[in-house]
Amino acid sequence: MSAKFSYKTRDARFILKEWLPIDQIFAYEKYRDYYHVEDIDNLLEQMRKITANIVAPTNDDGEEHHPRLENGRVVGPPSWSKVFKYYQENGWGTSNFDENTEGTMPQVVYCFLAEMICAASPAFVYYPALTTGAAKVIQHFGSDKLKSTFLPDMMNGNWQGCMCITEPAAGTDVGDSITKAYPTEEDGIYRIKGSKIFISAGDGDHADNFIYLTLARAEGAKLGTKGLSLFVVPRFWVNPDGSLEPNDVATTGIEQKIGIRGCPTVTLSYGDNDGCRGYVVGEGPDAEGNAQGMMQMFEMMNGKRIESGLTSTGITANEYWNVAEYCQDRIQGRPFNDPRGERIPIIEHTDIKRTLLLNKATTEACRALVSTAYFYLDMSELDPDPERRKWASNRAACLTPICKAYPSDEAWTLMCESIQAYGGYGFTEEYPAARAVRDSKINSIYEGTNYVQSMDLIGRKWMLAKGSSFNEMLTEIETSISQESGLHASLKDSFDKLERALKAYREIQMTVAGWAKEGHFDRVPAYSRRILTASGQLFGAYYLLQQAVIVCNQLENMDETHYDYYFYYGKVLSARFYSHNILPNVWAVAETLQEKDDCILEAPPQIFFF
Repeated sequence: MSAKFSYKTRDARFILKEWLPIDQIFAYEKYRDYYHVEDIDNLLEQMRKITANIVAPTNDDGEEHHPRLENGRVVGPPSWSKVFKYYQENGWGTSNFDENTEGTMPQVVYCFLAEMICAASPAFVYYPALTTGAAKVIQHFGSDKLKSTFLPDMMNGNWQGCMCITEPAAGTDVGDSITKAYPTEEDGIYRIKGSKIFISAGDGDHADNFIYLTLARAEGAKLGTKGLSLFVVPRFWVNPDGSLEPNDVATTGIEQKIGIRGCPTVTLSYGDNDGCRGYVVGEGPDAEGNAQGMMQMFEMMNGKRIESGLTSTGITANEYWNVAEYCQDRIQGRPFNDPRGERIPIIEHTDIKRTLLLNKATTEACRALVSTAYFYLDMSELDPDPERRKWASNRAACLTPICKAYPSDEAWTLMCESIQAYGGYGFTEEYPAARAVRDSKINSIYEGTNYVQSMDLIGRKWMLAKGSSFNEMLTEIETSISQESGLHASLKDSFDKLERALKAYREIQMTVAGWAKEGHFDRVPAYSRRILTASGQLFGAYYLLQQAVIVCNQLENMDETHYDYYFYYGKVLSARFYSHNILPNVWAVAETLQEKDDCILEAPPQIFFF
């Protein structure tokens, strides 16, 4: 069976029209003449049609025609060049983020288009997404010359953008990078020499030029991340008249991956013939050897981190809808309490319903987390009040490691549950779950592994604004519990669970703070990923219960004959299931931390070889 695009827009419509206060975003000067809440339905449907008809077919094409290296250049899946060009030219991709273009979509709306693309073709999405990320960096930090030279063709689909960070000896520890940059007589232009690996969308026949945002260390710069500068290195140098010439960048290898096979991941070599040039973004290193590169690259990396969670949510959701349809059609077995009865669809079996409800509730929690982060990002960029912008920016920052890691960790487990529901068919390439689970795994590794995200959460985001930003988010949950837990009897027990989880989460924070005071902060890496998962579960439950309060109000005025009844009732069950079956992990983690089990720290490497 080929890949199957099954994305449903009902939850997206609910989030944008009934849950998030989207009117606040549409009221900003940039959007108020272009968008209204009434436009959401048509906009989402238009997005879905374009995705289904144009983007979705690239999934099978990328799986059947893997990128290959021929004569030093990558040849990609046949259809991808045309689709990339269409997507970019028609305003669905990078140009939506052009600060000089009118009528662009807010990020909180665009994120649902992006989720659809991820659901439809998880490998293809990196073409426009990486170009957008690179263009944003140039737009925010580049000189007028860089903007005029590179942005127009990145916006219209002629050129591909890439981020080039990883090296053979510098992966997560970026500061060990050895790629060098040597100043030339031309102001702002450096000679680049070195290599990069794992460069997604780093070559192909879908674009006329590739714009590599490359971290390198200029002469005299400090060691470590503080000495890295960011350079715009085009594969083909752009002459003043607009003509292109080779820039001594070579593709030396292409990875054979377990997933997202259609998107080429390549190894690049810079300056083998001492002819590679790049523009420094901003200024070169200062007199003390400090450089701006990591700060600038984080502009792109933080965006990619949320996108990793978004991608995982899209892939997982699409496979959930696929397997639900399969379970409705698959006739197998008889009712548990009527073994001699008629054979039934497996969707009526209790464990299958558990599998589907686990997928549904967790995916909806992840979608709520990610869309909330994008809501805050829109506010952080456009609100006229500087203090409000800073407040929203801090909230988005606090959510970023959670949005990146929680959905990308859960995706693997959820899709393995889907494979189980297919039975033996799930273990074949004939059904789409096998490809989906392979395509999803990379997101837990991209943009700083999920361990890195967990340490960022604890070491930085908990302490942002002297701890006030994160604590304010916890206080918001506390206020919601006090104001809303008694509104609907069906949710009272779930709010009680949320209250217990909030108390346990604060105990987690107190335990970690105690370790720091005792000089035992080295315990944190043993528990940090579990703490991050607990963070995702706490906020996921909170957002689902917020949504459940809304739908309970709606259900009071409808019965089973109403066309929206089962959607709303499903939202209530998602919140209840999540609170009672997933949220208890938060206090389990709290109890584990309080036990101070140090067996991980005590374990010598020698024990792992027997």
